[in-house]
Amino acid sequence: GGNNAGHTVVVDGKEYDFHLFPSGIINPKAISFIGNGVVIHLPGLFEEAEKNEKKGLKDWEKRLIISDRAHIVFDFHQAVDGLQEVQRQAQEGKNIGTTKKGIGPTYSSKAARTGLRICDLLSDFDEFSSRFKNLAQQYKSMFPTLEIDIEGQLKKLKGYAEKIRPMVRDGVYFMYEALHGSPKKILVEGANAALLDIDFGTYPFVTSSNCTVGGVCTGLGVPPQHIGDVYGVVKAYTTRVGIGAFPTEQINEIGDLLQSRGHEWGVTTGRKRRCGWLDLVILKYAHMINGFTALALTKLDILDVLDEIKIGVAYKLGGKRIPYFPANQEILQKVEVEYETMPGWKTDTTGARKWEDLPPKAQNYIRCVENHIGVPVKWVGVGKSRESMIQLF
Repeated sequence: GGNNAGHTVVVDGKEYDFHLFPSGIINPKAISFIGNGVVIHLPGLFEEAEKNEKKGLKDWEKRLIISDRAHIVFDFHQAVDGLQEVQRQAQEGKNIGTTKKGIGPTYSSKAARTGLRICDLLSDFDEFSSRFKNLAQQYKSMFPTLEIDIEGQLKKLKGYAEKIRPMVRDGVYFMYEALHGSPKKILVEGANAALLDIDFGTYPFVTSSNCTVGGVCTGLGVPPQHIGDVYGVVKAYTTRVGIGAFPTEQINEIGDLLQSRGHEWGVTTGRKRRCGWLDLVILKYAHMINGFTALALTKLDILDVLDEIKIGVAYKLGGKRIPYFPANQEILQKVEVEYETMPGWKTDTTGARKWEDLPPKAQNYIRCVENHIGVPVKWVGVGKSRESMIQLF
């Protein structure tokens, strides 16, 4: 994706919001790399840098590398994103609920082979300018109300080109050397969840990129044989921002409680997240696609106050269990969820630092998830800070 996703990272009590920066940018010993699969809005990148510099982020430009094959999000892509949402609302009575960050239109340009990449920006600027003008004209003809300050935009882009030039590398060579040089730990961070994947998500209410494990190969140029462990990150309950089917959603005081206790607001849009019980059908489906080695189960502490907790274990259509996750949205709207109910632990878990510190009923909840999915839980999160992550093995 691009700066549509948001990751909140808390280190030493300081809270950072990242959108384009990899979360590892805080670590002074780590090299952060933005791969070719990411679409980059340059003003957004520098705005994010500025915000986080104020929070104490230093020397990020010495640790950040940008792939020269990454596509560029232009301001007019963002404007078009907004216009398309308005159109959808008018024509179909519903929009997709995009972040209006220009992500969809940029991937559309990429697929239409009219997109421009970082390598084009840093090469012959006259050639870049004429291609930029052509692309802008195409959009103006499609959206007559669209206003684009072509010369002003190009001037800004020229400035950004010089700012990022020292950070840009051939990403394929960079990754090859990282994989074959002196042994390193390489952590790949995906943005957005499996159910927002363009191929496997709840289409059309999805993002425009592959958020599943395949994105490691296509978005970075890493051969499949180099993928080692695959970690699934899942909350102890289910959330969704924007519209789309959500079988375990709780539009009641349970949903409200999860929303307020979990501070469930979209990091990018500030929209309220919809909340519901943990959906193991979705989790199993995500496992079928990604093949998790282990899971990180986060925000367990949000469930601390509940008398009883439900887990969605199966979907039924016409009273019969179905062994798959339906592709079609209309069918997905109709499924009935079969739940298992467990007693709540009614204990504050935020101080827990090892497995033994968790109440037995919370341990049972975690074991129940493991048994259904057939994947071990390696980490349990009971708070925002790094100390609040319990490692089980």
